[in-house]
Amino acid sequence: MKTQISFLLASTLASISSGFNIPPPPYTHKTSLSAKQNAFERDLRFKGAVNFRPVEETSFFQGEGLSKDPTKRAQQLVDAAVNVAKRRDPDQSLFIQTVTEVATSLGPLFAETDEYFFAFKHMLEPEQLYQFRVPWVDDEGRTRVQRGFRVQFSSALGPYKGGLRYHPSVGVDTIKFLGFEQIFKNALTTLNLGGGKGGSDFDPKGKSEAEIMRFCQSFMTALEPYIGPNRDVPAGDIGVGGREIGYLFGQYKRLNQGRFEGVLTGKSADWGGSYVRPEATGWGLVFFAEEAMKDQKNESLLGKRCALSGSGNVAQFAAQQLLKLGATPVTFSDSSGTIYEPDGFTQEKLDLLMEVKAVRGARLTDYAAKSPSSSYHASERPWSVVDEIDLALPCATQNELEEQDAINLVKAGCVGVFEGANMPTTPGAVEILEAGGCVFGPAKAANAGGVAVSGLEMAQNAQMTQWTEADVEQRLNVIMKDIYHQCADCAETYHDRTQIKEGANIAAFLKVAAALREQGAV
Repeated sequence: MKTQISFLLASTLASISSGFNIPPPPYTHKTSLSAKQNAFERDLRFKGAVNFRPVEETSFFQGEGLSKDPTKRAQQLVDAAVNVAKRRDPDQSLFIQTVTEVATSLGPLFAETDEYFFAFKHMLEPEQLYQFRVPWVDDEGRTRVQRGFRVQFSSALGPYKGGLRYHPSVGVDTIKFLGFEQIFKNALTTLNLGGGKGGSDFDPKGKSEAEIMRFCQSFMTALEPYIGPNRDVPAGDIGVGGREIGYLFGQYKRLNQGRFEGVLTGKSADWGGSYVRPEATGWGLVFFAEEAMKDQKNESLLGKRCALSGSGNVAQFAAQQLLKLGATPVTFSDSSGTIYEPDGFTQEKLDLLMEVKAVRGARLTDYAAKSPSSSYHASERPWSVVDEIDLALPCATQNELEEQDAINLVKAGCVGVFEGANMPTTPGAVEILEAGGCVFGPAKAANAGGVAVSGLEMAQNAQMTQWTEADVEQRLNVIMKDIYHQCADCAETYHDRTQIKEGANIAAFLKVAAALREQGAV
């Protein structure tokens, strides 16, 4: 038996004998001078680890041949990568959209060496994808059943990390799209974080406090076998805030004999959470925008009129930081419409909006009733309301900024768009914005502040300590500026420095691909 096992092991090792020649990830901004000389040199130390056939010999190109022209070759490989996702998951439109967006950016890498194509193809399949039943009892005593999900997409760089979303639209497509994006977002943070995402089709709107608590407890009972502080660390997302994280954490402790550990982030700062976590995505978004505008346009945010969509944590705290930097937020929105303050939101008006949304959970119409200087536009997005704007920060949901919206923004004088939500701008809209001279900050870079501070919360939990608010804010600022320069420097190497989206995808991909190579492409 031992002889047979040894023979099988030797055969397996012999079958993976040539190279997985992927260069190391780009250096961070701190070493940007040496980055231009050294970041993309071949690292051959691991030659012999993984054997991929020449791409021409695969089924992707049999019969048509692979072009020798680098541009045509890149497009062929991009199309082949996207077709892998389309063939495996033809009904997952959001997942296919994000795969297409990333693959398009990676075209120059695919043309450079076949190994990049195969590494990307490798990343398209999640390591694990769980779907489970979540039964719960409503206030009338009726048993209800929701679906729960958790995708553990990649642990190449660290434990799976990504939020939980409670929304009726949640399904496998949504979770895979968000989880795939999370791989690249987390890679840019400079922290050791893998990519994951989860949630349920449960809708917390209109539910009582007791119903939400019972649902969270049932959800955690089903999720608990798959998570842990060094395995998978969920956080919040749409529909999951500090209240829900508290209920989930309490149930986790109950299932584990009171074990108090960093299995969730977004906890209250009073019991294991980090300062600045609620503010992190919004503040980080503005820190990123500030650095991008300084580098790309040689401009500050002082005096900039800013249109924001959404009215949750991200939009509220982005507006708070904009006011600190002398900018002027003029819009917020919810699912019913947009509120517009022509002269801008002051701190007092922002406090009123935060009371309406965060404290009372009311609609923006309640704000309009209390602010005579505002106008409410039912069923309209901010992009169709403003006629003079400098920056746009979409912070609501995916695909909310479409082609006509982009045209409106360019006509209104917009010079920068920075994504606070996940993939809120459609591909066609991105093209229009970039053609119109807008600085475009993609979500995986611009809204990485939330997961960055989640990583800092994990570090504090591991040390059983808590850093000050000023310390966390300073670390967040440094991380977001470093993320910007990673993206811009990589864009400058492979495309053009203004193409931040392409730079973000390439910088993150190189880091994950290098980890896959060094770990044996597991």
